[in-house]
Amino acid sequence: MTKKQIISIAGGGSTYTPGIIQAVLNNADRLPLSEIRLYDIDAKRNADMYLIIQYMLKKEGFKDVIISSTEDPETAFTGCDFIFSQIRVGGMKMREKDEKIPLSHGLVGQETCGLGGFAYGMRSMGGLLEIVGYVQKYAPEAWILNYTNPESIVSEAVRRQYPKAKMINACDMTISIEETIAVNYGYNRKNWIPTYYGLNHFGWYTSIYDKELKRDVMPEIIEKLTTQEMQVADFNAGDKTWQEAFSMMSVITKNFPQNIPNNYLEYYLYPDMVVEKSDKNYTRANMVMEGREKNTKEMAEKIRNGATEDVLNFNFGEHGQYIVDMATSLLNDERRRFMLIVPNQGAIPNLRPDAVVEVPAYVGATGVEPISLREPICDFHKGLMEAQVAAEKLLVDAYFEGSYQKALQAFTLNQTVPNARVAKKVLDEMIEANKEYWPELV
Repeated sequence: MTKKQIISIAGGGSTYTPGIIQAVLNNADRLPLSEIRLYDIDAKRNADMYLIIQYMLKKEGFKDVIISSTEDPETAFTGCDFIFSQIRVGGMKMREKDEKIPLSHGLVGQETCGLGGFAYGMRSMGGLLEIVGYVQKYAPEAWILNYTNPESIVSEAVRRQYPKAKMINACDMTISIEETIAVNYGYNRKNWIPTYYGLNHFGWYTSIYDKELKRDVMPEIIEKLTTQEMQVADFNAGDKTWQEAFSMMSVITKNFPQNIPNNYLEYYLYPDMVVEKSDKNYTRANMVMEGREKNTKEMAEKIRNGATEDVLNFNFGEHGQYIVDMATSLLNDERRRFMLIVPNQGAIPNLRPDAVVEVPAYVGATGVEPISLREPICDFHKGLMEAQVAAEKLLVDAYFEGSYQKALQAFTLNQTVPNARVAKKVLDEMIEANKEYWPELV
């Protein structure tokens, strides 16, 4: 019998925590549970989430599962089996600056892409390296399943400092794309075996084999994308920014119909269109603060006031299920297939081997086994990816070396930026805004 597991959530106060816990509870037969620990440096957010998770456990009948919240890493990680990491260094207030500072200069203002993503990456590297260091000290055999963004940048940083850390980096965006396509066009995503390559938030599908239909359905999906604009799935319903993102998938596919794109490519291929439709005074960060963040606080307050009905109000699609499936695949040697962020090492044969790429991989008891592409990728995709990889590596260099010059090179090379002059302006403003979080750059 599999021993009951101890799970710690780093960034326990995140609004995504209830979705992850719900997935854990739904899969208790595959992931037997003894304890959940919420770790967060924000005591108030962690206290709110503790109430919500405690309520969920009671409501679902998990009376024997211990729930705790802590700001102490030793308490959080000692003896853990799995750490689910979803930290946001600087919180939503710094995300707002990531988005609004570039927009004030006429550039893409986005949380993980463009210069906002680079600013976030400089903060996230320090925060995640700290978490990984704690885990190496207090639970060296535990698996870290990482959702912390920007994934390519932070995974490169961890690889450099902790090359032997037991960590899997994953992003659920491909799952969200697949789910939205399936809902819109009448497919069952559970029957799909997708093939995909790229960098995190920067990639393309090359095929989507449907086991039930016994064929590659990607050509017909491309045809549908160019003629029938998608609507968001229920987990993103009412969110106009996601509707705009999925609408842009049709634009990208019409112009480049060889593959299904990750919709985040809009920020690199059409930055002018993105800026035109952006409100520099009211960004996605504001929407989240007034939406998910506010909703979570209201749920906690209802519980504090003794409410027992109509308390929980969240729908995050496959976000929680994806990370739980990874945990069960490790624990039970299920060898399930995921899109994961891994060192290239030949998986994309004509891309530099030290790139951090996103490709299909199997996960089992011994860890991750990436699936290599059968053929080299085209020059268009390779050129885009090489530039992005170089920019990201320069940013990681800047973090470890404290190099202003490397940071400026990274900002200049970012494909949302038209020239070095504006790159320097944004970098200098970001340094000022991030004094509390970035290393000193000289």
